[in-house]
Amino acid sequence: MNKGMTLPEKQTKIIATIGPATSSIEMLEKLVLEGMNVLRINSSHGDIEGHREVIKNSRLVDENLGVKTAILVDLQGPKLRVGDIDGGEMMLEDNSEIKIIVGNEAGRNGKIFTNYAHFAIDVKQGEPVLLDDGKIRLEVLSSDNKSEVICKVIHGGILKPRKGLNLPKTEISLPCITEKDKVDLDFALDENVDWIGLSFVRNSSDIEQLKSMIKRRDKHARVVAKIEKPEAVADIDQIITASDAIMIARGDLGVEVPMQDVPLIQKDIIAKCLSAGKPVIVATQMMESMIESASPTRAEVNDVANAVLDGADAVMLSAETSVGKHPIVAVQTMTKIIQSMEDGNKKPFNERPPYNPEDVRFITDSVCYNACRLARRTKAKAIVTMTFSGYTAQMVSSQRPKATIFMLTSNRNVLGQMNLVWGVRTIFYSKIISTDHTIAEIKQLLIKEGRVNKGDFVIHTASMPIADMGMTNMLKLSRV
Repeated sequence: MNKGMTLPEKQTKIIATIGPATSSIEMLEKLVLEGMNVLRINSSHGDIEGHREVIKNSRLVDENLGVKTAILVDLQGPKLRVGDIDGGEMMLEDNSEIKIIVGNEAGRNGKIFTNYAHFAIDVKQGEPVLLDDGKIRLEVLSSDNKSEVICKVIHGGILKPRKGLNLPKTEISLPCITEKDKVDLDFALDENVDWIGLSFVRNSSDIEQLKSMIKRRDKHARVVAKIEKPEAVADIDQIITASDAIMIARGDLGVEVPMQDVPLIQKDIIAKCLSAGKPVIVATQMMESMIESASPTRAEVNDVANAVLDGADAVMLSAETSVGKHPIVAVQTMTKIIQSMEDGNKKPFNERPPYNPEDVRFITDSVCYNACRLARRTKAKAIVTMTFSGYTAQMVSSQRPKATIFMLTSNRNVLGQMNLVWGVRTIFYSKIISTDHTIAEIKQLLIKEGRVNKGDFVIHTASMPIADMGMTNMLKLSRV
């Protein structure tokens, strides 16, 4: 860190969505200093030039502070919406009929329009149509199978322009990656961002398709699968295997599945991700009231706290930091909740031994497992991983040790990526001479930064011979 500044000490990472309220250099710097680890750009809002400016500003802040903020770009995906409405709103009365038409006109006189070209073809009689995050519920009465659908209003209300349209029981024929997504993806890859979020994932093949597009561009970005559809929940094991990280996007998920099912789905996905060693993010409405208020509700405090206690790698702020009135206070508050939970958390670490000796990563996984066990027995202050891909640090992190995890790497691409992962602190290190020399030098580096003190135990993992940068096969315990 430069200028004598220090970042908050915490293990759980904070993702903050950037918008008009936070896009300046001054605001981005404040967010980092209060605990933001990952900067999120939502492709559903703003334009590419504005997003490019945010990335440029973020990298200037990183350079100034001597940090590496991860950058996550969320693709919009096949987000269905209604169109504009004459007069700015339309009242939908219970038990009335409303006509939904494919087109780009403004809604009026009992007609609303949608941008979804296959709407009338895909929906069937009796299926629900949900508007504005489920606040308004319709039921399909009939369709001409071309462009017009007549619906009955089950739960009405005031509909405003451009609100979301959800079809929880309909098999949607739209591709997961739309033409807009391809443009936004090209921009994100041109900017060498760390993570790409894929919205409305339905199955693992959606992830494979995005990964192949990234690979064709020879870029390093990793993929976050956003879980917000029932099909994704049904295929969650395969999606976790295919993805680099998972986001539990509770807004659309709570519309697409019964809202009372979401808490158990969240806990189940976090447990599965911990078991698989994949980072997991809890997102949406975590501190929603802070869009307007300078303090959260007590229920929101409990929500963030429970995500931390369940073992989430990161918790996310959306409108709270992009357009909210108190973005800095929102991050400050989230940091305080995280710190309080981590300080008081007496849960044992997530012991996860590797089971299959035939697995290509069995030796590395065994070293990571035993590094965490040894850290617990010796009350080691730090676990130091030498890694090129970041895999070792991620596997150590997934066991949630009490020791601080330091990842040293000569691969600049993973420095930002790993700032999404629980507890990992990244340090660029490229001097590879010999194992003993490297370990001694790293120890001096940690002492100089005040990370360890005389008498502390430190655990080192690396590959031998170290210059080969192969798979981790060495574990060493030493005392400062």
